[in-house]
Amino acid sequence: MKLHSFLNERIADLGVMYFKLHRYHWYVEGPHFYGLHEKYEELYDEATEIFDEFAERLLAIGGAPASTMKEYLALSKISEEGKEVTPEAIFETLIKDYSYMASALKEGIELAEGERDMATADMFVETVSTFEKHLWMFKQSLKG
Repeated sequence: MKLHSFLNERIADLGVMYFKLHRYHWYVEGPHFYGLHEKYEELYDEATEIFDEFAERLLAIGGAPASTMKEYLALSKISEEGKEVTPEAIFETLIKDYSYMASALKEGIELAEGERDMATADMFVETVSTFEKHLWMFKQSLKG
């Protein structure tokens, strides 16, 4: 797979994640409403920044980022489906999605390094670190 295609798939994944995180933010309810409402907003704001960074990087290296929902849904490996409403179900989905992204980005690091694109590799390394920290927090939230 070429780096341009790889970046486009991750852009699509982040686009789908963004909408899922908004859904969680809008429909959260229960005794942890305030904390979770704020957390989901932080996560979709962060996803927006990463999404934009990846798209701009793709443009900088001569690619053309996907930019429509139709393209995102065709390219993304993350499902938009789901009716998660409980914090536990949402955290389980977040664990699945963030685990997938961290794993994919680790492959992307090797791909970028193989194409001697250290700037993109570094961008992926930073994102993996961020996602793995979130994964730890999501998993801790499901304990007890």
